[in-house]
Amino acid sequence: MGGSYARGTQHASSDLDIGVYYSDSAPFAIEDIRRIAAQAAGQSATVTGFYEWGPWVNGGAWLHTPNGKVDFLYRSLDKVEKTIQEAIAGTSHFDYYQQPPYGFFSVIYLAETRICLPLYDPQESLTRLKQMVETYPPAFQRTVVSDELWIAEFTLYNAGGFAEKGDVYDTVGCLTRVASSLTQALFALNESYFINDKTAMAEIAAFRLAPPGYVEQLTAILAHPGKTPAELAATVSKLRAAWKAIADLAGSLYKPRFNM
Repeated sequence: MGGSYARGTQHASSDLDIGVYYSDSAPFAIEDIRRIAAQAAGQSATVTGFYEWGPWVNGGAWLHTPNGKVDFLYRSLDKVEKTIQEAIAGTSHFDYYQQPPYGFFSVIYLAETRICLPLYDPQESLTRLKQMVETYPPAFQRTVVSDELWIAEFTLYNAGGFAEKGDVYDTVGCLTRVASSLTQALFALNESYFINDKTAMAEIAAFRLAPPGYVEQLTAILAHPGKTPAELAATVSKLRAAWKAIADLAGSLYKPRFNM
């Protein structure tokens, strides 16, 4: 069991997320999933094959049952373990196309593994994977902080030029991209596994390492970016100050490239 029920943050309308893990050498039969889904939800169930939802989200089922909405999410044990091992070695992956609004970050696999509550694990496969993610990998922290703060810095550098031209489309695109990168950097700095954007701001608000009032500041920046060159430039300047505060928190983990 994953999602809000595994984290203890569910509410009356929360979906129940069930991860269905399998070995690549002996996957379960999709027809078995269809049969179970039909029993639980009748004709209202949507069931996919493996990887119909993409290389990271994989596939699953959406069920509307009399007791609420249930989601099945397929996960390859082999891919999850490989992703964890790569993270321990300092490698992070990102797929923009996979999940709105900002894409799929491979750290989500680690987060899912960390919080999930095994319901049936006779070979203790999940138990072993959970032990691997018990400690946040130092090499992964270095990679994420460095990469994401650099993405944010370079994006802010370009955002200034867009703002001077009054280019709302490109300036605002830069702002949201920077916001996403700063989110990833803050999660890594606090050795917390990022799981999704829906709860990110609430989690950041409780972090030990974060600029004072950061969530409120970011919300104000994104809520009113402006339209004129002067307004857009002022917004970029405010977000640049937020980036600088996080870069300062990173200390030796990040050295700025530009003199902004």
